[in-house]
Amino acid sequence: MLISKTFSTATRIAVVFAALAGALAWAQSEADDEGTCSNRSLKGDYGFAVEGIILAVPGVTLPPGAALPMRGVAMTHFDGKGSLTQVDHIVVNGMPPKEQWTPGSGTYNINPNCTGTATINIAGNPLSPVKLHLVVVKSGKEVHTVVEANAVTSVGIKVE
Repeated sequence: MLISKTFSTATRIAVVFAALAGALAWAQSEADDEGTCSNRSLKGDYGFAVEGIILAVPGVTLPPGAALPMRGVAMTHFDGKGSLTQVDHIVVNGMPPKEQWTPGSGTYNINPNCTGTATINIAGNPLSPVKLHLVVVKSGKEVHTVVEANAVTSVGIKVE
């Protein structure tokens, strides 16, 4: 009976330790998935809704205090290695673009804390290159951006 009781206690202790070890491993795995980002965090196609106000255009004199409202959409492809391509349709001050879809390409860099930057080159656009600051959220399923030097933001959602 004493051997059976000792064995039973040892088994219970072993089960508790195994459960704790499993829980700790799972928690660490979740922390790694949630808290560490890299260029690989963005891979595939993302649809963006873009909106804001253009405050300055290089080479164009705007009246003091003037601002141009803008709205648009973009489809951006991130390669998971730091390069991107995109097409966008942006309406500025009620004027549609000359092309239905304007192509662009560029680079991006994602930091371990899920913040980052991107630069998009758009041929013939006076605002090019467009410099962005961004945050990767929802384990890479969503991206929030703001354009440096203008009051323009966007939210991109991964196309599934």
